[in-house]
Amino acid sequence: MNTNQDSFSNCNPKFFHELKPTNHFVNALLTDLYQLTMAYCYWKQGRHEDQAVFDLFFRKCPFDGEFAASLEECVRFLATFQFTESDIQFLKNVIQAEEEFFDWLRNLDVSQVVVYGVVEGSVVFPLVPLLRVEGPLAVCQLLETTLLNLINYASLVATNAARFRLAVGEKSLLEFGLRRAQGADGGMSASRYTYLGGFDATSNVLASKLFAIPCSGTHAHSFVQTFSDCSQLITTKLLDSNRNEREFVQLVLETREKLGYSTNQGELAAFISYAQCFPDKFLVLVDTYDTLGSGVPNFICVALCLLEFGYKPLGIRLDSGDLSYLSKAARKEISRISRLTGKSELNQVKIAASNDLNEATLLSLQQQGHEIDIFGIGTHLVTCQQQPALGCVYKLVEINRQPRIKVSEDISKLTIPCSKNAYRLYGKEGYPLVDLLTLETEEAPKVGDKILCRHPYVERKRCLIVPTRIEPLLKMIWNGKPVEPCLYPLSQLREFCKQEMSCLREDHRRFLNPTPYKVSVSQTLFDFIHRLWLEETPIPELI
Repeated sequence: MNTNQDSFSNCNPKFFHELKPTNHFVNALLTDLYQLTMAYCYWKQGRHEDQAVFDLFFRKCPFDGEFAASLEECVRFLATFQFTESDIQFLKNVIQAEEEFFDWLRNLDVSQVVVYGVVEGSVVFPLVPLLRVEGPLAVCQLLETTLLNLINYASLVATNAARFRLAVGEKSLLEFGLRRAQGADGGMSASRYTYLGGFDATSNVLASKLFAIPCSGTHAHSFVQTFSDCSQLITTKLLDSNRNEREFVQLVLETREKLGYSTNQGELAAFISYAQCFPDKFLVLVDTYDTLGSGVPNFICVALCLLEFGYKPLGIRLDSGDLSYLSKAARKEISRISRLTGKSELNQVKIAASNDLNEATLLSLQQQGHEIDIFGIGTHLVTCQQQPALGCVYKLVEINRQPRIKVSEDISKLTIPCSKNAYRLYGKEGYPLVDLLTLETEEAPKVGDKILCRHPYVERKRCLIVPTRIEPLLKMIWNGKPVEPCLYPLSQLREFCKQEMSCLREDHRRFLNPTPYKVSVSQTLFDFIHRLWLEETPIPELI
């Protein structure tokens, strides 16, 4: 697999100076109050210019899987970070502070901040920083909430989408989540990042426009319910593919009679109407009344006539019932009529399915067997019901070049101190074996060297690796200003995400009891962790 740089070598530059946040809510005031109260305390104590390093990372993989994505929206936020005069006037009513503090806020910028991050769409594992933020203490503190807000949901829903992709293989995936998303901004983010995570299209028209995502959709049950019979059709004719107007409705009715179907008249009229409007995009919802008794037969009748007119019908959508059984029964009937009429093209139509699908349902369908070609997924995708939050945290790891550690009785909440670099070490079979964290001041590991990899906390857990390839994970994305040359189209990030997923070993990607991926530290960093751990833990005095 190519490195991150190789994967993006042919992109068209979109320079950072053109950037602004996609969501107008994203600005300096989108923060928690305690960030501002801490900033005031730092300023009051004359510590606001102390040089700090923060890591943004997560402790546990989402959905018990082993990957997540990082995002570029944080760069858009940094590019426009500023407290407006309106913000300052509002804050004067919230925080009791000297006028000089508000003058400091008024002139605040991120020109002294440096940010390193993983390439968007990268596979990332627990404890590995998605972002490393360096700069003046108070400024870095004020960035925390917004960066977490931007990264947490976007990474979570991209990861959820990637897991749906793994569950269905090469089948088509459509995102239908806008109506179930948490607000308009949640719906837009979901459409954007589920596409990055591997979905093929969205029903969200605005997201399609803004992010160049393919748009997909047909009709709802209400469309079918508005028709009672064919007398409601404004015309009985249809232009064929050669642009000749011909009688269409009568041909459909004659076809139904020849095939011996007795179906719902209103549904048939609705299908005819849809075919007259979209003859080359004919995919209809077949479960309004009776899927096998009416919906599928009505589709077959209209589809056969479209073939006579030189069009290629697309298929049907199932939105209720036993999707395994119904898809197989529908395919069986479509195949039967295809053979009966000699219309082989009929058997090429697709079967789409929706109806509150989740990861478990998709895996169950795989076990049962089905004839579904396209999955439309909404609620469980965009709301991430299996795990509603990623749990990214933003922790201080260094102040004025002094390492800092957070100690906890829960060892999983112990932080890894110091400004760090991160490397992915690959084995001879081409798969990544371990992510290695080192001190920023350490020499980078080398291909062919025998490298000792230590568990961050457990002394006895260690291994030796001789890597055949080493990939640095953290790239500078901000150095007082955006680091060029370019950002990348969403479609290109999507392909990169796909490559990243395929690079993982199968046992890391499986749904049941995935093999934990190793995140290790160098011997030098291991020593720092355990020395600070002891220094910062009070010694109990027994009486």
